[in-house]
Amino acid sequence: MSLNNIYFILVRPQMGENIGSVARAIKNFNIKHLRIVNPRCNWPNQKALAISVGAKDVLKSSKIYNSVEKSVGDLDIVFASTSRIRKINKETISITNLKKKIKKGRKIGILFGPEASGLSNDEISCADYLVKIPSNKEFSSLNLSHSAIIFCYELFQHFSKRKSSYKTSYKSSIAKKSEVEKFLSFIIKGLDKKGFLQPMHKRQSMIRNIKNIFHRLNLSEQEIRILLGIFSTLNKINKKT
Repeated sequence: MSLNNIYFILVRPQMGENIGSVARAIKNFNIKHLRIVNPRCNWPNQKALAISVGAKDVLKSSKIYNSVEKSVGDLDIVFASTSRIRKINKETISITNLKKKIKKGRKIGILFGPEASGLSNDEISCADYLVKIPSNKEFSSLNLSHSAIIFCYELFQHFSKRKSSYKTSYKSSIAKKSEVEKFLSFIIKGLDKKGFLQPMHKRQSMIRNIKNIFHRLNLSEQEIRILLGIFSTLNKINKKT
């Protein structure tokens, strides 16, 4: 089972912009299949293509259907997105529990209703589960593309085989403690000249606090050089004035 078995289905979408945003969202998370049932905007739609940016291929390969039943006919499990609890005999789950209902080797459909009203009770009759995204109880209706991208993220997390880890491209090595101490000696010498470390009975405590600050920052060699340059420049400016 993989993301190749996931099908996003937009039922009676009203705005091309939202269709384009959904296409972009699913491609962001490596989902390829988009189906559209009775779009209420003109189709093909130029606004959808413009909003989709790099996901035009998703839109161009999308399939159009004239009924929900036909759009899910080849699928094994169907989840219907809903913003409200329905008075029907169908299990409603939180999106956080979506992965528990996904079975290996099954083709999965995710149904989304039109922006203004959501799916009708007739349209969700073919769904196995209703899925609710936990949100503000007083304002629970999400934008179509926002709802879709939350589903995308949950599915992507479930099917990702490896945990995400990221390495910075920053080149400079972490400064050695001796380099930090050299910088601190320069700072403390300058502060002594300006009479900052006064009164004398507080001097050692102040130095200790200054050292704690800079050792805690985990500075790189490049950052130490920059700080030395900054303080050297400020010292020259002060001498001139």
